[in-house]
Amino acid sequence: MKTMNQHSVTAANRRPAPRALTPKCTSFFTFMEAQIASLQSRQRYKTASGYACALRSFRLFRDGRDLLPAELTHVQAAAYESWLRQRGVSLNSTSFYMRILRAVYNRTVACGLTPQRYPFREVYTGICRTRKRAADHRTIARLRQLDLLDTPSLALARDLFLFSFYTRGMSFIDVAFLRKEALHDGIITYRRHKTGQILSVRCEAHILHILERYAPQVAHSPYLLPVLGECDRPHTLMKRYDKQLRLYNRSLSILSARLALPHPLTSYTARHTWATVAKQLQIPISVISEGMGHTSELTTRIYLDSFEQSVLDDANRLIISRC
Repeated sequence: MKTMNQHSVTAANRRPAPRALTPKCTSFFTFMEAQIASLQSRQRYKTASGYACALRSFRLFRDGRDLLPAELTHVQAAAYESWLRQRGVSLNSTSFYMRILRAVYNRTVACGLTPQRYPFREVYTGICRTRKRAADHRTIARLRQLDLLDTPSLALARDLFLFSFYTRGMSFIDVAFLRKEALHDGIITYRRHKTGQILSVRCEAHILHILERYAPQVAHSPYLLPVLGECDRPHTLMKRYDKQLRLYNRSLSILSARLALPHPLTSYTARHTWATVAKQLQIPISVISEGMGHTSELTTRIYLDSFEQSVLDDANRLIISRC
């Protein structure tokens, strides 16, 4: 004879379970939003920002209409690529969005949400080499000697640029997020945001002078330089970083005009310049590559090849002008 509890258990087993959102019901937008949240929780804010940008673009293309992973076909991918090009999006930016969408799609396959159909097989997902112009050592010297006492914002931009150059081309995001504990016994040790590599840089005199100059401004900040301030909320930090990056590039453009440079300085130029000057000093490619934290010497060679092409073009222009 069944007890009351046994009857209850049996009845409960016969009742349909409450409907839940199973993995097979997850839409592509929902899945991608979960990936963005996961990246943010792991403090990979720049990558999360890239994913969010790609999602906004793809959602705009779709007029906000979500779709299942299985509905993301090569026809959809090709139509999206065409839409991006019609809007004037560069080839590299188009490829950037496609690579992100492909990575998310591949994760949906791994989670069993859709069989693998390779929807991105017919769209461009490569990297088109673009000309990256380096400054020369004379420009670095002229920049250092500029009198900017009357414009503190330009002085800060100049010093951030020089700091990046002096620290083997440290990228702006790594400069901005450089915390005080990274400096120990005259050595700056930090993790690259882009690759996660641990790099160490000895503080030469020029580096120490810049840090000492801004020490009063960051007295109550966890950071070594006055870029982000004291806020410790991740979302606010990334918004502030994006704003500061725009201001930084704007200030570098003004400094370039003051120096009458043929090509404006950007946040990228300091890194490229360090690699180029190192090559001119006949430092081995392997040393330059490791110094910059590149995962492959091929990446370093792309930096240097693009500079060498610009030198050839300038030489050709000079020859033509003399004839």
